[in-house]
Amino acid sequence: MWKMMTVQPKKNNKLKILKITISGVLLCFLMTGFFIVYGTVSTINFFNEASMIEVAGEEEAEVVSHISLPEQVKTIYMTSWVAGTKNIRDNLVKIVDNTEINSIIIDIKDYTGQISFMIQGDENLERYDAPINRIPDIKEFLEYLHSKNIYVIGRISVFQDPHLVEQRPDLAVKKSKDGDIWKDYKGISWLDAGSIEVWEYIIDLARYSYQIGFDEINFDYIRFPSDGDMSEIYYPFSEERIIADVDTGKAKILREFFTYLDAELSDLDLVLSADLFGMVTTNDDDLNIGQILEYALPSFDFIAPMVYPSHYPKNFIGLDNPAAYPYEVVKYSMDKAVIKAKNAGMDPKKLRPWLQDFDLGADYGPAEVRAQINATYDAGLDSWMLWSASNRYTTGALLPN
Repeated sequence: MWKMMTVQPKKNNKLKILKITISGVLLCFLMTGFFIVYGTVSTINFFNEASMIEVAGEEEAEVVSHISLPEQVKTIYMTSWVAGTKNIRDNLVKIVDNTEINSIIIDIKDYTGQISFMIQGDENLERYDAPINRIPDIKEFLEYLHSKNIYVIGRISVFQDPHLVEQRPDLAVKKSKDGDIWKDYKGISWLDAGSIEVWEYIIDLARYSYQIGFDEINFDYIRFPSDGDMSEIYYPFSEERIIADVDTGKAKILREFFTYLDAELSDLDLVLSADLFGMVTTNDDDLNIGQILEYALPSFDFIAPMVYPSHYPKNFIGLDNPAAYPYEVVKYSMDKAVIKAKNAGMDPKKLRPWLQDFDLGADYGPAEVRAQINATYDAGLDSWMLWSASNRYTTGALLPN
């Protein structure tokens, strides 16, 4: 189902939905047809089952459509580079046309910290030179996907952001000895997850992305860094709290961030989701990165544990090579997650796992990918997302449309 609203560019650094005075003819297309407003009107209200949006103001505005949340979300991932390359992205759209897939998740801000499209009218997002024109026709592309009834999720890499670190080193995780920028073993720098200024930057980006047509915002890399020399790490904004509470200090900071996100975006009819390490489904600690499943569940519509079998350690649940047992790993992990959700008083249907569609630890073909989907269903869940960094998907694992 489409939802339509009229939006106006940002003023005073805040995007607002405005009332519009219109002279002439207004065409409003709905799923059931269209209606025409002639002459001059001062107030327009749009209604459907999912939303009622009042539009106000006195300047020319644009109509943006959204797709209502499907009963089951079945998603494939699309990089920003692919989204900006028509002949390649069309191949992924064809997967949606021909199979059970009904949703695409596209990078808004990836691990580089670059925003995938140009920003108009938001100084806070523009001032750090983060936007690059990877997807020059982003608005048109989102409208095209909506015209095909495809639900569109936007992915934001949050605290892994080398670009913003370069622009604002004061917000970065540092070395304790000399105050230089700390980097992990891959040479990647991180933002301090306790910086409220970073939180505000992410909220502005999420809000802007919704206003141009993304139906859901997915937050990734919502964690403290790991895989580096942790003995020399220093958090300018979080250090005192982490030292005072070694076991859950990081997790409590992230919980505050989750709550803040939810509150600050609550005025939008926006679905929020979060990616967490797969091990949050089975571990009770924070994995030393601040992620605890129960701390995230209340603030998001969906939690996406990354239960890629290849990412589990040797001898996990007695398996010598977990990657070779896709059904067993996903079923066990999501069963545990369901129990955790129920014990926390949360709806288990909030769980929507990331599944593996790439070769690592074992060859993944139709049988291995489908085994993970079946494991998700057998755990009592009905939504899932497929991850392939190369954007090559095993369509033989998918049911026909």
